[in-house]
Amino acid sequence: MIFLYTLVLWLLLPYIFLRLIWRARKQPEYLRHIGERFGFYSIRNDKPVIWLHAVSVGETRATQTLVTRLIASYPLHQILLTHTTPTGRAASEQLYGDSVLRVYLPYDYPFAVYGFLRHFRPQLGVLMETEIWFNLIHACHMTRTPLLLLNARMSEKSARGYARFTRLTRNTLIKLAAVAAQTAADAARLTSLGTKNVTVMGNLKFDIEPPSAMLELGKQLREQFGTTRKIFLAASTREGEEILLLEALQKFHIADLLLVIVPRHPQRFTTVANLLEQRRISFQRRSKMSNAGKPYSGGLQYQMVPLEIQVLLGDSMSEMFAYYAAADLAFIGGSLLPFGGQNLIEACAVGTPVLVGPHMYNFDEATRLAVSAGAAIQVSDVAGLVSETQRLFHDSIRLNGMRHQCIEFVESNRGATEISLQLVKQHLAISTHPDSLPPARSSR
Repeated sequence: MIFLYTLVLWLLLPYIFLRLIWRARKQPEYLRHIGERFGFYSIRNDKPVIWLHAVSVGETRATQTLVTRLIASYPLHQILLTHTTPTGRAASEQLYGDSVLRVYLPYDYPFAVYGFLRHFRPQLGVLMETEIWFNLIHACHMTRTPLLLLNARMSEKSARGYARFTRLTRNTLIKLAAVAAQTAADAARLTSLGTKNVTVMGNLKFDIEPPSAMLELGKQLREQFGTTRKIFLAASTREGEEILLLEALQKFHIADLLLVIVPRHPQRFTTVANLLEQRRISFQRRSKMSNAGKPYSGGLQYQMVPLEIQVLLGDSMSEMFAYYAAADLAFIGGSLLPFGGQNLIEACAVGTPVLVGPHMYNFDEATRLAVSAGAAIQVSDVAGLVSETQRLFHDSIRLNGMRHQCIEFVESNRGATEISLQLVKQHLAISTHPDSLPPARSSR
């Protein structure tokens, strides 16, 4: 089965190059470090390596407390972060600077994954969330590199997909040294696919501490947005949702409302700006504000967003905590349309009440807990979003109550980092990485 899987990968190789070129049209960074995607690296390191794979921005942010603790706990080791997207790599640079190494994880070709393992020789690897790469996991097993799957989640949709390849999935999952799932439901789905001894660790995202600099920037943004205005944040919106939100904007009967839209993907910033222009909606770009891209500077005053501006387009990177801190109420994008939703924990961590749509299947348990705690409200459609937004902005007592419930919700679910550290410590102690690696053909 793994031979057939690898054969399909080879047949897809031309498509992979075309996809890189296609994505580079809007994000030129996709054409940088291409060699790394095939297992060729120029970065050198002479320390023992602890390796973590975080695909993109969300997974990279989720690792923050774990990476910080690993750096402190293992000063003689080098922490290596691998990513799949340029935005994930950029988030890593902002969060950790030179305190970690960062490269792209290679595509799942045997020669590429063995090239990665030969070059960095990690004593331990950690995959985050739902990263099941058959050749990579097999190569780690063959080279006796302990590989953990932490903060693991497995939606019903993903589980059905993996179940189509039962034998390959089962034979891969049993090669993982340890698996710790976010919820009991995730653990049950992973077990049904063949994983052995799955534990439940909770969600690392609950342990994230909002950066103080972002909280200060949030205060500054709030001053610029207008302290008397009502700020409604649409965070991490996906294609098609902005149109729904702009149509809803005409139905809001809320005085001095400012809608802040932050698209999930930076390549869509211009697309959303064009949409606003076509609809003749007065808007301002965050990138054009006087403090864009500058560190927080204390009492220095910056220009205000004029009252006639209806929409603020958040076309900036790595400022989501600041947007949440500046908002009165946040809608979590990717949930009005069937994209699976986005992380609502960051909003709750700064005390910002949350609205979500019906499609939060990638964050089922966190959504259920947040709604149960009174920190979030789930609506079924745009009409429900309009109705709940108006009701909350006209009921300050309830809105303030939700702010307190947000903080309690996050605090009551912390602790996943400690469990992760114990698993790392346990398997790092028994790591027996060999002096030489088998050739790539061993993956067959």
